[in-house]
Amino acid sequence: WLKLWFKYRRTRQRQKLKRAMDAKTAGNEEDSSIMAGIRCIFYSLGIIFALGIYGIFQERIMSEPYDDEMFRISVFLVLCNRIAAILYASVMVCIKGESFAHMVPLWKYFAVSLSNVAATWCQYEALKYVSFPVQMLGKSFKMMPVMIWGILISGQTYKMQDWMIAAGVTGGVTGFLLSGDIKSKHASQDSSVYGLVLMLGFLASDGFTSTFQEKLFKEHKTSKYNQMMYVNAGSACVSLLSLMLGPIIFASKGLTEALAFVGRHPAIMGDAGLLSASAVSGQFFIYSLVKEFGALVLAATMNMRQVLSILTSYILYGHPITMMQIASLSVVFATLFYKSYLGYLKNKEKAKAAAVAPVATQAVGKPTDEEMQSLKSGVDAKDGDAGKVEWHNGK
Repeated sequence: WLKLWFKYRRTRQRQKLKRAMDAKTAGNEEDSSIMAGIRCIFYSLGIIFALGIYGIFQERIMSEPYDDEMFRISVFLVLCNRIAAILYASVMVCIKGESFAHMVPLWKYFAVSLSNVAATWCQYEALKYVSFPVQMLGKSFKMMPVMIWGILISGQTYKMQDWMIAAGVTGGVTGFLLSGDIKSKHASQDSSVYGLVLMLGFLASDGFTSTFQEKLFKEHKTSKYNQMMYVNAGSACVSLLSLMLGPIIFASKGLTEALAFVGRHPAIMGDAGLLSASAVSGQFFIYSLVKEFGALVLAATMNMRQVLSILTSYILYGHPITMMQIASLSVVFATLFYKSYLGYLKNKEKAKAAAVAPVATQAVGKPTDEEMQSLKSGVDAKDGDAGKVEWHNGK
C-alpha cells in the first residue's frame, strides 16, 4: 500500500508539473504573438508617417513658393536624397558586417543609377505642373510598365488575373485624370500636359529600375545595403554631373543657382533635410516590415499610405476634386486592396498545403541503407573499442 501511495503521489506531481509547463509555454506563445503584432503596427505606422512627411515636404518644396520665388532645380533635391541614402546604407553595411566591395559589374550599377535619377527627377519636375494627388496616383499606374519590363528583361509570365488587376488600376487612374482639374496650384492650365509626360517618364524609368534591380539580386550575390550604397553613389555622381554640366550643355540652372537659392532662402535646407531624412526612415521601416512580416503586409501598408497621403494633400493644400474623381479613386484603391487580399489567400493556401504535406520520416528501429552497408562491411570485424559487430534477427 505504501508503494502504491508513493507511486500515486509521483504521478500527481508529474501531472502538475506538466500542466504548469504547458501553461507557461502557452503564455510565452501568447506574449510572442502580442509583441509581433505590436512590431507590425509600429513598422506600418512608421512607413505611413515617414512617407507621409516625405510627400508633404516634396509638395512644399516643388509646388509652393519661398517668398514669392519658386524652387526649380529638381536635380539638387535628388543629390540631397542620394547623399542621405549613401550615409544610411554605409552605416547599415557596417552594422551588418557586410562587404564594401561591389559584387556586381559597375556598368550595371551605373545603368540602374541613370534610370533611378531619371525617375526621381521626373517625379519632382511633375509637381511643377500637376498636383501631388495626381503624382501619387500615377505611381499606381506603374503596374503595367513593370509587368512589361518584366516580360522584356526577365521573360516573366503573368496570369490573366494580374492583367485584369493592372487594367482596373489603369482605368481608375485614367478616369481620375480625365474627370477633373489636375494641374498644380501655381501652374497654368495647359501645363498639366507636361506633367503627364513627365509622369510617363517616371513610370518607364522606375519600372526599369525595379525590374533591373530584381534581376541583379537574382544573378549576383549582393546584399540589399551593398546594392543600395552603390546605386545611390552612382546616382549622386550622375546628379552632381548634371548640376555641373547642365548649364554648359543645356543652358539650364545648375549647382551655382541652387546654392544661390539656398543662400536667399535658407528655409529650403530644413525642408530638404526633412525630405531626405523621411525618405531614409521610410526605407528602414520598409526593410524591417518586409523582413519580419513579408511583402504582402508591405503592399497593404503602402496602399493605406497612398490613401492617407492623398487625403492629407487635399486637406493641407486645398486641391479641387469632383465626384467622378472620387469614384475613380475608389476604383483604384479597391482594386489595390483586392490584389492584397488575393495575396493573403494565396499565402494562406501555401501554409495550409505545407501543414498537411506528408513528411518523410525514418521508422524507429529500421536501419538506413548506409547503416546496413556499414553493418555488412563489418560483420567479420574483430572486437574493437565499440565491441563486436553482430547480426540480430536480420539486423
